[in-house]
Amino acid sequence: MKKPHGTTGRVLRKIKERVRKIQYEKAKKNVLMSAVNGHKPICEVRDGKIHQPLDHFDSQNDETFPQRFLVNEAYWERPHGPVFLFIGGEGPISEFDVLAGHHVDMAEEHGALLVALEHRFYGESINKDGLETENLGDLSSQQALTDIAEFHQYISDRFDLSDKNTWISFGGSYAGALSAWLRGKFPHLVYGAVASSAPVKAKLDFSAFNKVVGLSLANEDVGGSDKCVGDIWEAFAAVEAALFAGKATEAGKDFGCCETPEDLEDQIELMQSLADIVMGTVAYNEEGGILTIEDLCDIMTNETETFDSETEAYDRLIKLVQIDRATGEEPCLDTSHKQTIKDLRDTNLDSAYNGARQWYYQTCTEFGFYQTCEDASCPFSRMLTLQAQTDLCPEVFNIPQHSLPGHIAFTNKYYGGDHPDTDRVLYVNGDIDPWHELSVLEEDLDKEDEDMTILIEGTAHCADMNPDGVADRPALKQARKAIERKVAKWLKEAARKLMD
Repeated sequence: MKKPHGTTGRVLRKIKERVRKIQYEKAKKNVLMSAVNGHKPICEVRDGKIHQPLDHFDSQNDETFPQRFLVNEAYWERPHGPVFLFIGGEGPISEFDVLAGHHVDMAEEHGALLVALEHRFYGESINKDGLETENLGDLSSQQALTDIAEFHQYISDRFDLSDKNTWISFGGSYAGALSAWLRGKFPHLVYGAVASSAPVKAKLDFSAFNKVVGLSLANEDVGGSDKCVGDIWEAFAAVEAALFAGKATEAGKDFGCCETPEDLEDQIELMQSLADIVMGTVAYNEEGGILTIEDLCDIMTNETETFDSETEAYDRLIKLVQIDRATGEEPCLDTSHKQTIKDLRDTNLDSAYNGARQWYYQTCTEFGFYQTCEDASCPFSRMLTLQAQTDLCPEVFNIPQHSLPGHIAFTNKYYGGDHPDTDRVLYVNGDIDPWHELSVLEEDLDKEDEDMTILIEGTAHCADMNPDGVADRPALKQARKAIERKVAKWLKEAARKLMD
């Protein structure tokens, strides 16, 4: 039998892009509305590039790359106001990273200088040949943290800062982990760090991701139910049965696939794309513009539509895919394995702007994070195996599969996993966000640091980073207040230490 090859969750990435675009538009609208209502003038955001060493750890190498940064001075109380650093993650930064968001609201309150730094090898911060496999060796979280240390020096020189300017770092998701690690590795540079939805523990087989997806779909507080999980499970079993019965052409038509999933590789790709829609809905629940868990469960458990009872769950899954494709304006559903490989091997900078190639490289060399479904708690298809996902490392980057466990063990040794020895890092997570499984939660910390974790009920990935919204859950609003108190406390403490 031909060995099945990997999947990358292309549909999940598209959902993430969609959420980003929606939040970008929302931020833009808020900034413009505030200006129109005379609350806040539209600030001048300065966009710059700093030339960073390509390899901070090799003094023989004098190559550099351009790293993009943004500065918003609108709220800064010179000369001693604090500096709020927004850390870029696995994608481009935008001017709204220093114009809108919870950290921007706090910057206004505390008279902070706002700066944002794009991650090396993402967005515009990359050399022309940067995506060639032989050049990706300089893409790592260690290099990225050292970029931030250099940037700290650059901004300090440029704005004539001193130790009276207290730095606080902010980041979400991978960038949230970087925010925590920055405080751990360079404690003299940032006084405190907020780490939202930060997966600080690297994990090869991240089966817990889909376990949380299942639990969140069953959570009645967010519109889920046991029936919803059961119906999803049934629907996936029905798709599998259809494929094994040789009905791939039919299934391809039913789900609007870009091409018929004839061979096993494409069938795994189909299963991944179907799972991605559900995974994306859970991870970004109530983040605007895409389906919520409640919407998804309404579709999957809808008794009113008269489907044939034999194929009921299967037909509802078809409907879910149609609705998702319509909201994302996707002409068809990705199921081609060849296309996945082609996309990941693409070293053209324009097509690589979304960061898929770079991020997959980092999963192979540092983090794993493969969202598998071989565990009984997963509500999808057992076809989504670890083998299928890690096959891409040798296929795309020539990184042998057997080297992955060592890379992941190194990352956890280097940063401390989910028991890091850090102080003044605030770990903020939502309990329906699957990524919270790899973050620091209450029980992972020593008791003297007990107020350093916030777990927000009914909340999804990075929700706390958005500005307050009318429809936000009370728990989310309370969490933002708690973050504000913590940041205010750090700034007071830092000022007091200087006085002493």
